[in-house]
Amino acid sequence: MSDTPTFELSDPEQRVRRFLRDHQLAPADARLVPLTGDASDRRYLRVCRDGQDPIVLALHAAPIEFASLPFANVSRLLERMPVPAPAILGHSDKDGILALTDLGDMTLQAHLAATGADREQLYRDAVALIVLLQERGRELATTDFVPYRIAFDVEKLTWELNFFVKHFLEAHRGAQIAPEIREQLAEEWSAIVSELAGETRVLCHRDYHCRNLMVHDGRLFLIDFQDARLGPDTYDLVSLLRDSYMDFEDSEVDALIAHFQQLKHLPADDSAEFRRRFDLMSVQRNLKALGTFGFMTTTKGNPVYVQYIPRTIAHVRRNLRKYERFSRLRVLLGHLDAELM
Repeated sequence: MSDTPTFELSDPEQRVRRFLRDHQLAPADARLVPLTGDASDRRYLRVCRDGQDPIVLALHAAPIEFASLPFANVSRLLERMPVPAPAILGHSDKDGILALTDLGDMTLQAHLAATGADREQLYRDAVALIVLLQERGRELATTDFVPYRIAFDVEKLTWELNFFVKHFLEAHRGAQIAPEIREQLAEEWSAIVSELAGETRVLCHRDYHCRNLMVHDGRLFLIDFQDARLGPDTYDLVSLLRDSYMDFEDSEVDALIAHFQQLKHLPADDSAEFRRRFDLMSVQRNLKALGTFGFMTTTKGNPVYVQYIPRTIAHVRRNLRKYERFSRLRVLLGHLDAELM
């Protein structure tokens, strides 16, 4: 007999209709509009309500325990800061459903693609939100909140780099990796993750990029924050400025890094060292992103992420060429995939 949780009602629409009826959030026959999901197994629906603002339902693949759900836990933390994020309007454990305020369809990526308006200010606002997460995150630190119990430690960072090897180099690119090459890669990974894991840790969103920032009523809102954890102060900034989904001019990146340093009151003579740490974090973060794209393409059969591989490779290649410390890693990766050379 399987221990896998099952829904009392197997049809997702039946679950949704029952949830709306039981929680009186909308008429049971309200119009439902499927929304584009993320890389998880969650599904999202917009519930259109006559005379009222719509709401969004997050449908999980299995029943949930709201009290221990990371999304709900982190949501409470963000509310205390406060940081703009969707409010939880209701939930059903047995149906695996969360009801959230509807922030619309305009991610930062979509907003800039549609209008290009306010790009500089929106990115300055995004940087300011990172600083708020870090500063208020330090003040509110308690193990009552999940992010303070997990971190980008040696084990996690190493796992992510091995994920890149398995799902990008081997599965997606078809690389055959000899034992001695694998051993040399492991040595390179160890040097990178030991330094990153040893840095002072701050609260990190963990996936802070233009597709997880919504533009709503002229403000930025955070979504997809359930994996928040502790990590280097460069982590979210790298996610934002070495984004796989957005192009930046070098001058724009420089200005936004300087804005971050100013908001953090970092000394001016620390700029070169901060940039070195930023670039190191970028190498790890972008290699992990390539692993995710390979996984989604080869394991999940979702080719939509292939289009973001060239930009991410360019980020990796730029940093490997910039620093002498990466000379051996660049050669190793270049032999396995010429685009990384």
